[in-house]
Amino acid sequence: MKPIWIVDDDQSIRFVLEKALLREGLPTRSFTNPKEVLTALDLAGEGDGPQVLVSDIRMPGGSGLDLLDKVKARLPGLPVIIMTAYSDLDSAVSAFQGGAFEYLPKPFDLPKAVELIRRAVEESQREQVAVERMAEAPEMLGQAPAMQDVFRAIGRLSQSNVTVMITGESGSGKELVARALHKHSPRANGPFIAINTAAIPKDLLESELFGHERGAFTGAQTMRRGRFEQADGGTLFLDEIGDMPFDLQTRLLRVLSDGHFYRVGGHSGIKANVRVIAATHQDLELRVKEGGFREDLFHRLNVIRLRLPALRERREDVYALTRHFLQQSAQQLGVESKRIADAALHQLSLFDFPGNVRQLENICHWLTVMAPSQVIEAKDLPPEVQLTAAHTSPPSSLQPSPPLAEAAPPGDVPSTLAAAWPAAMTSPLLASSSASSPTGLESWELGLEAEALALLATGQTDVWDVLTRRFESKLIQTALLNTRGRRIEAAVKLGIGRNTITRKIQELGLE
Repeated sequence: MKPIWIVDDDQSIRFVLEKALLREGLPTRSFTNPKEVLTALDLAGEGDGPQVLVSDIRMPGGSGLDLLDKVKARLPGLPVIIMTAYSDLDSAVSAFQGGAFEYLPKPFDLPKAVELIRRAVEESQREQVAVERMAEAPEMLGQAPAMQDVFRAIGRLSQSNVTVMITGESGSGKELVARALHKHSPRANGPFIAINTAAIPKDLLESELFGHERGAFTGAQTMRRGRFEQADGGTLFLDEIGDMPFDLQTRLLRVLSDGHFYRVGGHSGIKANVRVIAATHQDLELRVKEGGFREDLFHRLNVIRLRLPALRERREDVYALTRHFLQQSAQQLGVESKRIADAALHQLSLFDFPGNVRQLENICHWLTVMAPSQVIEAKDLPPEVQLTAAHTSPPSSLQPSPPLAEAAPPGDVPSTLAAAWPAAMTSPLLASSSASSPTGLESWELGLEAEALALLATGQTDVWDVLTRRFESKLIQTALLNTRGRRIEAAVKLGIGRNTITRKIQELGLE
């Protein structure tokens, strides 16, 4: 293992850390100022640098923050721990947010300092393995058996020009498979042209596919080559083929039969040598039965079918994909790649990803921007992931007891409240066995946060009123259920006046 580099002008600090780390079997190398560190980095060969850098902030001959910037420019994946006196805490926090692994306030507890350095070492080693694997990674990642089947199919089809149908849920990576089929085919030197038939208006799709002659319709100022012509000698990928209009399916069938077609408004036949790969998230057999898709076109496209598994069917791939997308997002944004803790990775792997790989990619992009530190913890994950994890394995304290969950409403409860009884009994407010349960509170707050995010994403401008009304309604209903419909007693328990509860019942339509 490479040594831990310690940078501090205080000899006693260096001595104490050296001895403590050596007792733990961790090699060290010490420096008195940043200039010595930069010189050592210049002289170090590949693989001879530090495993972790531990640096003070204020030293004669240079600043630890400047050293952090320069080291990160050379070794972006190197964990850097900043040591600081309490008076320098603001600087340390700035360094932490700017790329430091963690800060260590002085005077520090030695065992805790060693534990922190060991954590940084483990993170560094884990990141090195991930980077090495990423450097060797192909254009598609997947260790799950279902993905290995897909890779084997791509290999078998590598020397073939046969038409392929790729099925799978939205966001599962169908275009990546199509590109891989093209890349490993005899047509690899030809163009790869992709078109999403669902994203183009029906009246423009024909022109997109087959092109048009000048003056063929209003706005056709020049002749335009369609996607079939553009893909001549290569591959045309027709995504979401199930959404293609019925009349265009007839023209597509003719092209697949003999390779000939006409531009819109044209009279001269054109022949294109194109391999077609189609993809859909729909059940095309059902679409055929319903009359929405031509049966003869289905059989023409369905020569070889590849089913791409959903991400929830290949959870073991979430680990590699997450690290890949975090590095990719960092490169796109021009920032240092963030690392992710094992606990956060495990929590991500429990999420069902209705948006599949594309959703995971978006989450990684969100984490690159929004996670507060360089190491992503479980608490930094988006609310929908945390909420799902909480529902996947709720603690026993959140389970409603059978008598409460199955009880019938009391006879003297108003009928409107009796109708709401099941919903109220299963709400997070009542599901917790203790009002002071921090887990129940956290779950309830996560649910509120997720609901607020969903409403805000729609562009609504009355989110406050909507959520406040729902909160007040549920709170008053629950209190009335608890007091068997007695308003004054419910008001006392809620800590509001009887006039207030009467007014709220009227305003919220709870009469």
